Amino acid sequence: MEWVERAPAKINLTLDVLYKREDGYHELEMIMSSVDLADHLTFTPLMEDRIEVYTNKAFLPVDKRNHVYQAIKLLKEKYQIPMGIKVDIDKQIPVAAGLGGGSTDAAATLRALNRIWDLQLSIEELIDIGMQIGTDVPYSIVGGTAFVSGSGENVRPIKDIPPCWVILAKPRISVSTRTVFRSLEIEAIDYTPKSKIVENAIEQNDYYEMTSHLSNALEAVTFERYPQLKQLKDRMLRYGLDGATMSGSGPTIIGFSRNYTRVKRVYNSLRGFCEEVYICRTLK
Repeated sequence: MEWVERAPAKINLTLDVLYKREDGYHELEMIMSSVDLADHLTFTPLMEDRIEVYTNKAFLPVDKRNHVYQAIKLLKEKYQIPMGIKVDIDKQIPVAAGLGGGSTDAAATLRALNRIWDLQLSIEELIDIGMQIGTDVPYSIVGGTAFVSGSGENVRPIKDIPPCWVILAKPRISVSTRTVFRSLEIEAIDYTPKSKIVENAIEQNDYYEMTSHLSNALEAVTFERYPQLKQLKDRMLRYGLDGATMSGSGPTIIGFSRNYTRVKRVYNSLRGFCEEVYICRTLK
């Protein structure tokens, strides 16, 4: 028997870096939301004690470097699971894009195996395991729209964002999240945290207040390294989107509009400037 699990991409409406902690991690506050651009993972139980991971992207590792492999290995070792599993990943989310592709695949794996192996783990237990894989995994386990804090381990679901269209534009650039955080000097940039403002706008169902306060503290580093990303964001705003920001550490720039005709026009315009462009809706 096979199980199929959907793994949606995530976007950052905000990413506030408050300070660097003594443990070396940064204290964050973020508003995240899931969109309907998604990978699909197919799970096939195996009687033999082995892990098999396959993907439609030849350049992706399928060994212990892969987040799905890591999630399986953690569960097998922690709960002494004697049987194996085969996972086929239909990858649709761009890789190294700031959209949480690897994290959402790991979260989908934890959710699926919790059912397949009848582990009966709570969300909190899955989050604790997920945090060992990556800081975006806890959010991806919960999904929807959420206020995320700490280094990613604290996930508080909030009201769904007001209905709108989201454009994702990912240039052919790979950005290292680790390098961006290492280069960030939060005291040296002019930045005001916006997550609580955006949360309040969402709770009030105020779309325009929400889009006027989209922000990402990491833009200061990523845009300096890749000026073309600042140009892409500015271009999206000139085309008439209601707001735009960078997702995660980049390079994907996301824009919002309630007008589908405008969204389609912006999509067509960006296709000549950026190779990977998607029109999405947020998920409840």
